Amino acid sequence: MKLPIYLDHHATTPVDPRVLEAMIPYFTQSFGNAASRQHVFGWEAEAAVDAARASLAQALGASEKEIVFTSGATESDNLAILGVARLYREKGDHVVTAATEHRAVLDCCRALESEGFRVTFLAPRKTGEVAPEQVREALTDRTILVSLMLANNEIGTIQRLSAIGEVCRERGVLFHTDAVQGFGKIPFDVESSRVDLASITAHKIYGPKGVGALYVRARNPRVRLAPVLHGGGHEGGRRSGTLNVPGIVGFARAAEIALAEMPEESARLRALRERLNDGITGRVEGTSLNGPPLPRLADGGALAPGEEERRLPGNLNVSFAGVDGEALLASLKDVAVSSGSACTSASLEPSHVLAAIGVPAPLAFASLRFGLGRWTTAEEIDFAVATTAQAVARLRENSPLAHTRSR
Repeated sequence: MKLPIYLDHHATTPVDPRVLEAMIPYFTQSFGNAASRQHVFGWEAEAAVDAARASLAQALGASEKEIVFTSGATESDNLAILGVARLYREKGDHVVTAATEHRAVLDCCRALESEGFRVTFLAPRKTGEVAPEQVREALTDRTILVSLMLANNEIGTIQRLSAIGEVCRERGVLFHTDAVQGFGKIPFDVESSRVDLASITAHKIYGPKGVGALYVRARNPRVRLAPVLHGGGHEGGRRSGTLNVPGIVGFARAAEIALAEMPEESARLRALRERLNDGITGRVEGTSLNGPPLPRLADGGALAPGEEERRLPGNLNVSFAGVDGEALLASLKDVAVSSGSACTSASLEPSHVLAAIGVPAPLAFASLRFGLGRWTTAEEIDFAVATTAQAVARLRENSPLAHTRSR
C-alpha cells in the first residue's frame, strides 16, 4: 500500500490510463481546431468531437444535437440556470431549487435575485431528499425553472428525479439537474428522469479536468438558452469558445468505461463503504451518519432484496462528536479526505449542506466526507479506519469538547 491514500473522489478523480491513451493523439498529432473546416487538421478534430458527442448522447439517452460542450460543471450550471432565466423572463421570474445544492447552482440563483428574479430555496428532509410535494407546493404561475441535483456531493443523497420531473411537466416548468456527482456512478438517463437540462463533467468519472457538457432538450419541449459566453457562435450559438478536443475525447472515453463497469464497480464500492462504516462505528464512539441510511447488502455488495439505492455507492459522511474537524483533518496526513465540500473547504463556515439537513454546527464542523473510488482497496479502508480511530481518540483526550460526546 502506497501512502498517502486517496479517499476524496467526490472532489476529483485521477485520469484513467485508458482515458489518457485515447486523449494523447489529440495533443500531438490530430491537434487541429474543430472549427477549422478548411483543412484536414480541422476535419480530424471535428470528427473526433462528433464521435465523442454521439457517445455522450448515447450515455445520457439523448440525441447528438442536445449536447453542448463546456469548460466544466460550473459553466454548465451557469449556462442552464442563467440561460433559461434570462431567455424566458417574459414568461416568468421565479426559480425553485434546494438549500443543499452545489454552490455553482446556489450562487447562480443568488445572481438571479440581484437581477430581480425570485428564488425559492427548498429545505430538504433530514436525509437530504426533496419530496415531489415540496416542489409542487413551491410552483407558481411565474415559475420557469426547477433545479435539483441528481446526487449530493457531500452526503451522497440521490434525488427521485423522475417524480419531480413529472410535477414540472404537469405545470409546464423546465427542469434542470446538476448530475455531476451521479453521472457514471448510478443509472441516469434524461428521458426516464424527465429532465430538460443536465450538467455533467469529466473529472468526476476519471476523465480530465476542464471539460464538461450540458444536455439541452431539443423537443417536447424545445429548450432555448440565452448564451453566457459570446464570441464565435460555437455549439450552435449556445456556447462560444474553441473546443477542448483532447478533453472532449477523454470525457467520452471516461463515460464509456464508467457505464460499462458500473454494476460491478457499484457493488464493490458498497461493500468497501460498509467495511469503512462498520470499522469506524465499531472503534469510535459518538459517531453519527449524515444523509440517507446505508442499505442492507447481499453477497458481493449487491443490494439486498427490497433495498433502494438512496446514496452514492462510494459516499460516506460521518460526524465525530467532541472533535474539532480542522484538527482531525490535520491529523489524517496519510488519508486524503475532506470536511464538507471541496469547493468551499477554505471557508470557516460549517457545511451549508449539513446545516440545511439540521446537523448542529459542532457536529457539522466535526464531519468527514469519505469518497471511495475505482482503485480503493480493502487494505486502504482498514488503514483509514485505524488512522481515523487513533486520531479521534488522541484529539478527544485533549479536547474541551469531549464531554459533549454522545452515541
